[in-house]
Amino acid sequence: MLFVLIFVVVGAVVLGAAHYYLWRRLVRDASTSQRVRRGGLVVLAVMLALTLGAFMAEDALPHTIATPLAWVGYLWLALMFYLLVVLVVLEIPALIAKVLLRRADRRAVPAVTVGAPDRTGTPPAPTASADPPSPAGISPSPADATYLSRRLFLGRAVAVTAGVAAVGLVGTGVGTALGVPRVRRIQIPLARLPRSADGLRIALVSDIHLGPLNGVARTRRIVDLINGLDADLVAIVGDLVDGTVEELGPAASPLADLRSRHGTFFVTGNHEYFSGYEPWIEEVTRLGMRPLRNERVALPEGIDLAGVNDVVGQRYGDGPDFAAALAGRDPDKAVVLLSHQPIQAHEAARHGVDLQLSGHTHGGQMVPFNLVVRASGQPVVSGLGEVDGMPVYVTNGAGFWGPPVRVGAPPDVTLVELRTP
Repeated sequence: MLFVLIFVVVGAVVLGAAHYYLWRRLVRDASTSQRVRRGGLVVLAVMLALTLGAFMAEDALPHTIATPLAWVGYLWLALMFYLLVVLVVLEIPALIAKVLLRRADRRAVPAVTVGAPDRTGTPPAPTASADPPSPAGISPSPADATYLSRRLFLGRAVAVTAGVAAVGLVGTGVGTALGVPRVRRIQIPLARLPRSADGLRIALVSDIHLGPLNGVARTRRIVDLINGLDADLVAIVGDLVDGTVEELGPAASPLADLRSRHGTFFVTGNHEYFSGYEPWIEEVTRLGMRPLRNERVALPEGIDLAGVNDVVGQRYGDGPDFAAALAGRDPDKAVVLLSHQPIQAHEAARHGVDLQLSGHTHGGQMVPFNLVVRASGQPVVSGLGEVDGMPVYVTNGAGFWGPPVRVGAPPDVTLVELRTP
């Protein structure tokens, strides 16, 4: 409960600061009307409230109410994100433009000063001054007026550029996120893979995130896609759901139709723990999946398949246990590990795992957020990498979390084919 409270407070402060920055750049700098500025402040305050409401609605409200709130709040969150990205990129060129405009206008429009009267009592003709005074309450000089006009034009140009870019990115990103996941195919050679396992095909899927914006239609589409791959086994590596079994059981029901020679295996992700992991373990078992809870199974091809709980499970007394999952195995046999988060690869490598298959990162979901994911400690964000000499493959996931938007990280289901060297 304390973790949730801290998350909400920190999130509200960060989002509040972001919305204030947007108001300054999109409203204040682009308008001189106090009415427009006040109206923009009210609109952004409402959008902030809707965004915070979308985060809390998944757990606090029925999906009939949470769904429309999530659509509005999360779409605005994505739009806000790209507005911030574009505006930050434009900060330096906009600052340079303001300085150049100020200098150009001061040189082009000299201000007027008046000297002492001559002997006839007639004041002399006005003379140019490089730096005119501008007392309070007096209309700005021509130079200042021109500068303010051009600065307003620049502010509007920045706002329009950011708006067009953000809307374009979010619009295409929605189409990508809601579309059919692409199939990625990869062959991974393993030094200890026996000839009998050469060509073993694993359909890897993660991060479906069933919830207010991902329902039964999405599940059926993913099941049909996986069944068309004719895999030897299916591996679901966590974050299947964002909600309770009571709410999302019908959305998950098509998973019972998954087909492969050796069946479907499942490991928990962090969102299973947020959603009530024990009922979901029972539900996926009822649907015909085999949860690997810090345990392993021997496949007929002569290799081991192991799975560990997600690291977030430690807060629920159900964390990963590599020793339990890998104890007593034949060290000469290859072992493939299913683990939701790539960050667990360091521990897996110390236990002699040959290959780790993971998800969790969404490939960053919305570029450049992939840089944040990498900075958070995840050693591989998308695709095939190596951690401490061990290959790690990370799928982008078949769904999305939060905004129904994917930019630069399309959803996927990966067909992993194991090969002998």
